[in-house]
Amino acid sequence: MQSSWTTLVAAVAVAGATVLAAGQDKPKVQVAIPDPGVPEVMTIEGKFVRAAYNNEGYVIMGYQVANRSIGDEWMMLDMGTSLLNNTPEYKMTRDALSVDTPSGANVKLATTQEYRGANLRALESRARVQRDSIDYFPPMATQACRIGFFADVSSPAMAWDEVAVSTRRACAGRLFFKIPGGIVHGQYFLNVKFAKSVIRVPFRILTEEEERTLGKNYGDIRKQVQDAFKPKKQ
Repeated sequence: MQSSWTTLVAAVAVAGATVLAAGQDKPKVQVAIPDPGVPEVMTIEGKFVRAAYNNEGYVIMGYQVANRSIGDEWMMLDMGTSLLNNTPEYKMTRDALSVDTPSGANVKLATTQEYRGANLRALESRARVQRDSIDYFPPMATQACRIGFFADVSSPAMAWDEVAVSTRRACAGRLFFKIPGGIVHGQYFLNVKFAKSVIRVPFRILTEEEERTLGKNYGDIRKQVQDAFKPKKQ
């Protein structure tokens, strides 16, 4: 499994270093994979989906809505997670999640009260047409579950403060963060704390130029996840 993901990361590194086509007078666009600072393996798909894992947990996230919200103070992320190997069930709470911004700020997950008082209907309407699928999990995670830290005020669903994550559960939901000074272009990290480790998922709010240039170089996330977790040959 490690060797499969090493190959993927190498491929992504090539994509991340892509520059504009020929013409020496044209500006270059270079976006290398940032070092998350913790032991993990990462792959990238499309422009707005990222996946990372270590020996304990797996995280996938989508952020197209955030990339379309430059200047807004509210950031919405789609996140999915499950556990790996023989890791016991883990109850993930709200304080397990945060975002690091390009300025170095660490932003905690918004509270239910902050979310309900923010009137985010326009943002959630945008999400209905600007989201990428994150429904790609390791093959052992077959039971769907909801990350219910937030519930649309117009929905009968309830919000709660924890979610039980296991190797068999493919948990997914929306996350909301209030970003000081608003969303800007640059490098962010989604931090996800598990019982014994932290996964830091790098994601970059792209400029229009970066999006045009780099968008052609990312592979199929479904195939990458399948390749990463396929059984080893005997």
